[in-house]
Amino acid sequence: MAKPLSILFVSSEIYPFAKTGGLADVSYSLPLALRELGHDIRVMMPKYGSISERKNRIHEINRLRDFPIPVGDTESLATVKSSSVNNPRSKVQAYITTNHNYFEAKKGFYSDPLTGIDYPDNDERFIFFNRTVLETCILLGWFPDIIHCNDWQTGLVPAFARTEYAQEFKKAKIIYTIHNFGNQGSFPAESIAKTRMAPNVLPSITHDDRLNFMKAGIAYSDRITTVSPTYCSEILKNKQSSNGLITVLKERSDKMFGILDGVDMLTWNPKIDPLIAKNYDKTTVSDKVYSKEALLHRFRLPMRSNTPLIGMISRLNEQKGIKLILEVADQLFAENLQFVLLGEGDPALEAGLKEVAARYPDKASVKIGFDDELAHLIEAGADMFMMPSLYEPCGLNQQYSLVYGTVPIVRSTGGLADTVREFSPATATGNGFVFQKFDSGEMLDAIRRAVAMYARTDVWDIVVQNGMSEDLSWGRSARQYSELYRSLIK
Repeated sequence: MAKPLSILFVSSEIYPFAKTGGLADVSYSLPLALRELGHDIRVMMPKYGSISERKNRIHEINRLRDFPIPVGDTESLATVKSSSVNNPRSKVQAYITTNHNYFEAKKGFYSDPLTGIDYPDNDERFIFFNRTVLETCILLGWFPDIIHCNDWQTGLVPAFARTEYAQEFKKAKIIYTIHNFGNQGSFPAESIAKTRMAPNVLPSITHDDRLNFMKAGIAYSDRITTVSPTYCSEILKNKQSSNGLITVLKERSDKMFGILDGVDMLTWNPKIDPLIAKNYDKTTVSDKVYSKEALLHRFRLPMRSNTPLIGMISRLNEQKGIKLILEVADQLFAENLQFVLLGEGDPALEAGLKEVAARYPDKASVKIGFDDELAHLIEAGADMFMMPSLYEPCGLNQQYSLVYGTVPIVRSTGGLADTVREFSPATATGNGFVFQKFDSGEMLDAIRRAVAMYARTDVWDIVVQNGMSEDLSWGRSARQYSELYRSLIK
């Protein structure tokens, strides 16, 4: 058996300490899955003001108290504390960077929760955090085989490790995972000096005369991964998808891989989910109806037998394709279907959805906000799940839907293209309904195909079973990461 690797997994948010989206879920589930494969993996993140030390059992480590970290021409003290990330099967050590001004005095992670405006010192906050990652390893005398960094907030770790700290980390291999190209950690020219990087390094960490954390991560890592194979090829082909970093990506394209995110089967699993009306599996999938009744009740819609219920859980913005639904609302609700949506975001889209729900009170209902418990009920109670995204690096909800026997209707992009295949009644293959162009007419056609198939009960059951038979667990993804790590160590 191959010997276990030592791995440091670095992220700006890790569930349950801090979460704004999918990054936190990945940073929780993937390390635990790698731990189950036998690796010595530890995670590291900053401690924001909203994180309770008592609740999360965060405590001090004598060796990691009050050490100086330079940012620009000043120094601030870091204290790194200890906690752990657990599930019923395994446990991973967590290092938590604390500093009063940069992190603990601020309730939000990246922006002020009251105004929604980004913190003006985000450049300094994450330069500081990135340096503490490497200093912590030095103080512990622990030099991992692999340092796995995630998204822009950790992009300077590879750059520091390969320049200023090159001697200490010469044996470490560095993986950089991009979860979303939308945010690159781009800061004004005056931020560049705060890194204290040597002049010869600057072209690799700047883009358009600005400091760019993500470019630094891409330039200095041994391998770059994205959260799905299709998203990987999309950003290499399309200038818009890579948000301007197409040149540096093409230079490193032979080092790029797409590995699909997985599903945490201890949290998202209809067999054991405590948040749904009645547990079920592939053999008892008809018990979905109890969750459907509870869901319709929550959204104040009438229960109608033989009428499919489409669910949606989404941030309400341009990327998520909400405007496609608004464009064809009248044609959509002329069909035999019901629709529930949970989400928040752009006020204009919120207003548009509410207005549609008011026009079709027995067919459509919308809840503005986020509610984790209700999200589970939607996945279990809906017959179909909509994701008409413009782009989607990975997408987790379509995967949750397949696990819950809820048939996805998606646009073919990123991780949606990797997980959902058009159902063919002729061959009884496929697990959902797919449209190609970002176009409301094409979306409507896909919905109509799904509704027509739902009316054929025997055929619909095949679509549902196909989805529930897939292996979407983190175990699969963790094995791929483990192989990638080992290929570098050789």
